[in-house]
Amino acid sequence: MEIAGRAGGLIPTNRIALRNVVLQGSRPSDILSDGKLERDPSIVDELFDISPIGPDDVFLIASNSGVNGSIVGMALRAKETGHKVIAVTSLEHTMAVEPKHPSGKRLRDIADVVIDNKAPYGDATLDVGETKIGAISSITAAFIAQLLTIAVTDRIAASGQTPPVYLSANIPGGDEHNKALEDLYRDRISRTA
Repeated sequence: MEIAGRAGGLIPTNRIALRNVVLQGSRPSDILSDGKLERDPSIVDELFDISPIGPDDVFLIASNSGVNGSIVGMALRAKETGHKVIAVTSLEHTMAVEPKHPSGKRLRDIADVVIDNKAPYGDATLDVGETKIGAISSITAAFIAQLLTIAVTDRIAASGQTPPVYLSANIPGGDEHNKALEDLYRDRISRTA
């Protein structure tokens, strides 16, 4: 979600979010407040089917625990359909908990590339009394996603091509630049999610 549809991001990217099964699919809105959604492997087929996925797309899946049913299920489905999967996960955390997907697998077991976000077990980083605060996985996942975007853009530029990157809509010419490139990639992107 960090890299799709924002300034500095590559235009031919799509965000796949669990909420899409409500916004574009058949699920009722009350499931959005249910913490069980991310653990439900049955959501994957509908989410996959309503998502704009091309045959050459690569999946970047970030999950601190890397064990929830929808996350593992999405990675399995991506692999079954011939896609490469990059995982951003906490290796410390994922190895300390039991997988929740019926396959018994973790995200790291499925991915072609695994990037450790270095978040500690439980995600929170600072002790306050008898509890911990300061979850770090969202920050590290966003940072890693940006580093990957930088590396891909650099490789595109090094090949002599102009990287298809969004400009801020808040600078002169940004909207026009972005619209022209979105039109060029319209068969590969969706901005409804």
